Amino acid sequence: MGIHKGQAASPGPRQSVELDSAEALRLLGSVSLGRIVFTRHALPTVRPVNHVLDDGDIIIRTHEGAALTSHTRQNGPPGVVVAYEADTIDPDTHLGWSVVATGYAHLVTDPQELARYQAMLHPWVQQTMDYAVRIHPDLVTGILLTDADQSANA
Repeated sequence: MGIHKGQAASPGPRQSVELDSAEALRLLGSVSLGRIVFTRHALPTVRPVNHVLDDGDIIIRTHEGAALTSHTRQNGPPGVVVAYEADTIDPDTHLGWSVVATGYAHLVTDPQELARYQAMLHPWVQQTMDYAVRIHPDLVTGILLTDADQSANA
């Protein structure tokens, strides 16, 4: 059976290479969109958000009615456990990387810090975002998807 018009050949096998936490965090900081995973009504919830990296912490903006805002407000120190995922994987070649940072999230309450994050990070949605959430990652893991054929020939 041949390839039909408009259908690309499927890429060859991929090798998953584990990244060290420093490289994984560097890659996460190289993109601006990720997904935050938190618990809502005892079930996992995922939201796409844009972010900035600030001294190893992931900063996102949020608004008054957001589930994450109320969830982080209700939990005092050390915050609420979340996972944050970002990736860049080419849909045609299936090459790229994926990073997951797990740690505690809490609302930024210092007015000067909040003002700084509001200046640094502009939400993609057209909505008032008066709050910022800081995620301090305790565990950062990542994988690099490479061409298994190339690594075998190297």
